[in-house]
Amino acid sequence: MREFTIGKNDADQRLDRFLSKAMPLLPPALLQKYIRIKRVKCNGGRCQRDQRLREGDVLQLYINDEFFEQPREDNLFLTLFQPKLNILYEDENILLADKRPGLVVHADETEKVNTLINHIQAYLYQKREWNPRWENAFAPALCNRIDRNTGGIVIAAKNAEALRILTAKIRDREITKKYLCVILGRMDPPQGRLDCFLLKDEGRKQVSVYHRPVPNGKSAATLYRTLQTRGELSLVEAELLTGRTHQIRASFADAGHPLLGDGKYGRGEVNRRYGETRQALYSYSLRFDFPTDAGILEYLRGRTFTVPQVPFVKKYFA
Repeated sequence: MREFTIGKNDADQRLDRFLSKAMPLLPPALLQKYIRIKRVKCNGGRCQRDQRLREGDVLQLYINDEFFEQPREDNLFLTLFQPKLNILYEDENILLADKRPGLVVHADETEKVNTLINHIQAYLYQKREWNPRWENAFAPALCNRIDRNTGGIVIAAKNAEALRILTAKIRDREITKKYLCVILGRMDPPQGRLDCFLLKDEGRKQVSVYHRPVPNGKSAATLYRTLQTRGELSLVEAELLTGRTHQIRASFADAGHPLLGDGKYGRGEVNRRYGETRQALYSYSLRFDFPTDAGILEYLRGRTFTVPQVPFVKKYFA
């Protein structure tokens, strides 16, 4: 419980406005709820959100201490009163989230609060499965990333041991990730492998494709299989043998078949004709292959998780 005595400079403010300053991390909707259910008292009695505070009033706040902290990047999840997640699978060690296109996984220069990791941490905090005050260092963390405008499965570790294991499994390619994408034209042959070298330009946030080794370039290998073709569009399944930035998008564009909706590597006139502003790319399948020991995650060996519906598949290949 925290207690505040109202001084001259805080007098004549509405109660809810004073509290929003005292607890910058508390979501407005939760603040109103706490006033309503008497977790906020004024002079020992019930109060109203719009009442004016008077000098000498004593407020008793029965609210978790973390809401009184100053906002930082690592506690902004507290401001999410209603986390929005599409959970594909969850147990005591991991959570598989089906990330929607347009949502960033981590904070960047354009978004600090509405991120996938903040929604996951808010969800686990609100179900009392995790609290930053219980831990010295660990916080639920993402094991893989997906571009803002790409949708699909992201793995979150709920504890440090699961994070350690999954990080190693992804590094050693013991987890198979498959994507669905819509490309322009038809691949020839319809099934095969794309090999190249990718050189990342940090300033442009784009990669260049080479067919020979280049300084600082990284090898990229992608298996693909054409599933269906309708008109000028083909639905392709792609499997990453390496995990490079923009690997699928750049590789197919280099092959002459860019992804529909891709603003960096695609064809603007085609994207505009279809009204697509995001690349048609979705991480739809995840398999835990685990040829080696998986410790506390051994029970996941051989399991495959698949997104039930990919929006652009229904739209173009129903």
